[in-house]
Amino acid sequence: MVVKVFVVDDSAVVRQALAHMLAGNADVELIGSAPNPLLAMEMIRKNPPDVLLLDIEMPGMDGLTFLRQIMSGTPIPTVICSTLSTEGSKVALDALSAGAVAVLAKPRLGLKQHMEDSRHEMIQTLKTAARSRPRPRVATNSMASHAIPTRATALNVIKNRPQALAGVHALAMNKPVVIGSSTGGTQALELVLTSLPADAPGIAITQHMPEKFTAMYAQRLDGLCAMNVREAKDGDRLERGVALIAPGGRHMQLMKLNGQYHVKVLDGPPVNRHKPSVDVLFKSAAECARGDALGIIMTGMGDDGARGMKTMHDQGARTIAQNEETCVVFGMPKEAIKLQAVDEILPLESLARAILAFDSRA
Repeated sequence: MVVKVFVVDDSAVVRQALAHMLAGNADVELIGSAPNPLLAMEMIRKNPPDVLLLDIEMPGMDGLTFLRQIMSGTPIPTVICSTLSTEGSKVALDALSAGAVAVLAKPRLGLKQHMEDSRHEMIQTLKTAARSRPRPRVATNSMASHAIPTRATALNVIKNRPQALAGVHALAMNKPVVIGSSTGGTQALELVLTSLPADAPGIAITQHMPEKFTAMYAQRLDGLCAMNVREAKDGDRLERGVALIAPGGRHMQLMKLNGQYHVKVLDGPPVNRHKPSVDVLFKSAAECARGDALGIIMTGMGDDGARGMKTMHDQGARTIAQNEETCVVFGMPKEAIKLQAVDEILPLESLARAILAFDSRA
């Protein structure tokens, strides 16, 4: 399958550099480009691409507004390529929240050399995006505004939710939940975590994200959730009402100390081409928590986490995979299912309820 790509960027230099980079690649075809979303709209309506490669800062209509319009109708897999995506830019996280499959950095200087150096990454990202299935997204206050909602606002929303997602039994021992996700995971995790009450069991999360993105991502979720959400630090205790996100560029392990669960944040080589790696988290949970743990593998490309989930399953842990229909990319869950590492396959909307059901077990 040849991936048809359409570029929207106001810089002629960037459009030319991208055309040169994609030329001659048998797997990717540039079918058109436009200097702004207003011109792009009619062109992609006549000849829909497999993937949009989209800038953020443009005249007439910015890329985020255009992305939200695309995702509210008939979604097109979209990769953001912008200077605003560097250094954990909040705009990059806004783009992921709005439905972008991936965000790539674009330097202000040395563009042509950067494009050449990152050719392989760009091609692979476009091919991955083409295999994704973004879901239509309804505009919400959190998506429409750049302001992070206060915890009081989040708690008021949680209190108005059906009581089925509240009233967790207080347990003397926190039974840990570990979650792994990649492509499409930023949006999926938001749905799961915002559906949980303030006294939900402690959750350790490995989401494939670049360094410096995770702290801001955790801050965003913390403002939306009843739980406390933060980027993990070495030695943090995993306790009720807390979700810890592995820092970008570092692995995270679960460990048990004096009857309590903590996380260990450490350096090391990439595992399955990723750092943080889901396998690292899952295998550590299998070792220290065994049957007390719940493992959930969610949307993502590749097989990171599949073998770790198999280890958890063999040690008696409860294991769940997100189903194909609700995954942006059904890669990681599919590989775990192939290994017979999964007890149950559930849609995204049922995962929060499954966490609470596990927590309430005797």
